[in-house]
Amino acid sequence: MEMNSEQVCYTFEAAIEMAVRMEDDGFRSYLAAIRKVKNKAAREILRDAAVDELEHKHALEKALLDGELEGHVLDQPVPTMNLDYVLKKKELAPEADAREALAYAIHLEKQSMEFYRRMGQGCAGAPMGPLFERIFNDESRHLQTLEDLYERHFLPEN
Repeated sequence: MEMNSEQVCYTFEAAIEMAVRMEDDGFRSYLAAIRKVKNKAAREILRDAAVDELEHKHALEKALLDGELEGHVLDQPVPTMNLDYVLKKKELAPEADAREALAYAIHLEKQSMEFYRRMGQGCAGAPMGPLFERIFNDESRHLQTLEDLYERHFLPEN
């Protein structure tokens, strides 16, 4: 049963627990991909992305203990290229290369951003709204890093 998070805002603890599950799901997706993919460069990209998920999850779990989210979180989202629209979303095969691993990671980050965007909208005007906006902004930074890497290595010069 999928809830419409557009109209729902959660308590701090419930919201953070949902975010922890979101980050853990992302980590598990990367871990499964790492175990499948043989290409060393692809595995390295996936590993770095998995570490980002772990760090986010750790910060969120610490927020459960402290009652607030601390650490370096951006006040504004970082502009991204929306490469997820041009890159096909697909499961990674064992033969996947670095390009496919990056595309996979870009799609996972975009999914996380969409989750936090919906949660922020659902909590607009409530104390939890700014928290989700801050996490969304941090996710946008992760996405920008992945997109920059993709652009640098795989997009032809203009």
